Amino acid sequence: MPAVDKAKHVSQCLQLAILLEVSTNKPGNVNFNVGFADTRSEHFLASAVAAAPAFEDATKRGIQISSKKLPLSKAGIGEIIKNCVTDIKAWQSGGNTLLGTVMLLVPIAVAAGMTNTKNDFLFNIDKLRQNLKIAVEATTAQDAVNLYEAVNIANPSGLNTLTELDVNNPQSKQQLIKEDISLFKVFQIGASYDDICYEWVNNYPVTFTQAYPYLLQTLKTKGDLNRAIVHTFLKVLAEHPDTFIARKVGKQKAQEISQDAQIALEQGGLETLAGRKAINDLDQKLRSSGNRLNPGTTADIIAATLSLCTLSGFRP
Repeated sequence: MPAVDKAKHVSQCLQLAILLEVSTNKPGNVNFNVGFADTRSEHFLASAVAAAPAFEDATKRGIQISSKKLPLSKAGIGEIIKNCVTDIKAWQSGGNTLLGTVMLLVPIAVAAGMTNTKNDFLFNIDKLRQNLKIAVEATTAQDAVNLYEAVNIANPSGLNTLTELDVNNPQSKQQLIKEDISLFKVFQIGASYDDICYEWVNNYPVTFTQAYPYLLQTLKTKGDLNRAIVHTFLKVLAEHPDTFIARKVGKQKAQEISQDAQIALEQGGLETLAGRKAINDLDQKLRSSGNRLNPGTTADIIAATLSLCTLSGFRP
């Protein structure tokens, strides 16, 4: 498979994953029917377009690593994330739309480039996951610096103030280089309170072992993409209190919302009247305080899950 074709293909798969995620009426998230005061669906659509060059670049670097033309430590995951966030900001005015999603998808793109495929463009998900582990564990202190700069550019809400290596402290970047603290090590520190970090340092367990098989099974049995995505979203939210919510309003509130998601699933989700009412009630609850209760981390994991589907051959 020509490298340029593979890189474009992977980029298209990841773009499609983002578009499918935002097009679904998941409770509390931006979708085509409802948004937030400053962030709407068109901002996510523009962001998906803007992210394409970075995904393609990430895949090309993975291909170069696979062919021994680029050292693994030079993959530049942090740089690619920073470039992607910069492009996204230039293409839309809706603020931080995809930082968490990009942090999950850029390493997947690098791993896809490292993973051999036949001419059918289908990826073996197990091999992809193996290469994903290799890629993130090889990140450097410079990757960490670039990631910090990406966060500063995106300026997400709900950031914790830390006593050490705080992302808003200019001296933190100097410390990262001086003490040779890799991006992987930074995420090990953050894994206890942020599920994006947790996914990174544990080889994406929620994405690969929980959400992806659940989504595939739901698609197989129900045959409806919107229903499968919404139910997978509820499943992840029920079992993993959203850390984006927890950082903004506390763990107790995040756990309460997870209980509501579990109730919606137990009552049948979109398949029953009671389930649909529970989802609607949850949606209204999540939107009652602007975007303070937006399950943004859960949405990021769903986008990563959908990327596995598109890379393994799913098409809507």
